[in-house]
Amino acid sequence: MSVAENLSAIEARIAEACRQADRSPDDVRLMPVSKTKPPSDVLEVAAGGYRLFGENKVQEAYEKWEVLRDEHPEIEWAIIGHLQTNKAKFVAKFASEFQALSSVKLAAELDKRLQAEGRQLDVLVQINSSGEPQKFGIDPADAVELARELPAFDALRVRGLMTLAVFSDDHAAVGACFQRMVEVQERLRNEAGDVSDWAELSMGMSGDFELAIAHGATTVRVGQAIFGDRLNPNDYWPGAQS
Repeated sequence: MSVAENLSAIEARIAEACRQADRSPDDVRLMPVSKTKPPSDVLEVAAGGYRLFGENKVQEAYEKWEVLRDEHPEIEWAIIGHLQTNKAKFVAKFASEFQALSSVKLAAELDKRLQAEGRQLDVLVQINSSGEPQKFGIDPADAVELARELPAFDALRVRGLMTLAVFSDDHAAVGACFQRMVEVQERLRNEAGDVSDWAELSMGMSGDFELAIAHGATTVRVGQAIFGDRLNPNDYWPGAQS
């Protein structure tokens, strides 16, 4: 199928997953993830009304932004992969959203760079919901402590939480990761002060977004199911991110 046909099929699956979960499709944001795909594919999806695209690698996102920004300034970019502090300066220049905040050190560097650019950035805190040592993100037990530090950074607009569930066909194991995120969100509301803006739960990808919706996801990040297979289909796992 074409990219447009794939997109239509995903939209229908999201609508059905919402129906089964007794949720409105308007409450779930689809973020197309365009990593490794050309700007022409981005434009094909953008023609369907999408404006925010996810990318793992800062350099790839920056290059696409440079190609498209003059003729398509409406297209925005979210960095969803692990970020080294020395690349915060690039994110501060162009990104609209960053979904992998995992330390006060990185928050401080982003804030400094954003202040210099005169910009603000929507951010999500990445939680390691599966407990896998190779995964990025903070331990769920550390979420409250980090949340209490983040109001000090005026350029960061914290919007919620993000996770990568365990990569498994075991729906119970995957669902447990998503349920853990719901519990972290509830604990933050009870213990971390004013987190009223932390409404986002970004969880679920091409293989598990329907299960994520059943557990309350407000953003699902879908790449291959829209854009087609990548040469390295599992390159979103932490060892391949930069």
